[in-house]
Amino acid sequence: MNARTPASAATAMTVVANDPENLKGELKAIGGSKSDHWNNLLANQAIASLWTKHSDDETRKRQLNATVMALMGIGPKDELEGMMAAQLIAAHNAAMECYRRAMIGDQTFEGRRENLAQANKLSRTYATLLEALNRHRGKGQQKVTVEHVHVHSGGQAIVGSIGAPGGGDRRKSEDQPHAKQIAHASESPMPSPDEGRDAVPVACNAKRPLPDARRAVAGRAERE
Repeated sequence: MNARTPASAATAMTVVANDPENLKGELKAIGGSKSDHWNNLLANQAIASLWTKHSDDETRKRQLNATVMALMGIGPKDELEGMMAAQLIAAHNAAMECYRRAMIGDQTFEGRRENLAQANKLSRTYATLLEALNRHRGKGQQKVTVEHVHVHSGGQAIVGSIGAPGGGDRRKSEDQPHAKQIAHASESPMPSPDEGRDAVPVACNAKRPLPDARRAVAGRAERE
């Protein structure tokens, strides 16, 4: 209830916080609050950010409806989200108006540069608001903290992304301190110390023949 007094005296005002008629939340989809007074206020604030100076009645009506639908499309769940949604719309409207003015012909270079600079600032503000809204909704970047890792005997623990065999950058995996390279025996023949002879083949993962212990030794047979 509002009570008006003469201009020389202070204005007394009584506010009912828990008015049942106000807490129906019929317009919560617009402002995110149970208070329809708040939801109406937020919608009017967003509408006031529109540039309607040169709009006729029909165009202005479409602009008002579009603004309310934009608030409902963002879908604020509480008063904080409602404020951020209204500021997103306001920043978008102001940025687009600055971009429009920057494209007007027959203007000075300084005027075009100033409009583009303001549009750039508003676009950055928009991005910051959107990031804040996503963080509030829990859609920001998430971090996973590994506190306890149990590795049994003979096992290895790997923390990080694991690429498919044969894929990815092998050089990066070699630079990791925990990476282990297993060298396999080469299957190529070893060069012979005697250039006149052929290369000596080396079998990979195979049993090598042992020399016969009963083979005759030169000079021994004659003595026996």
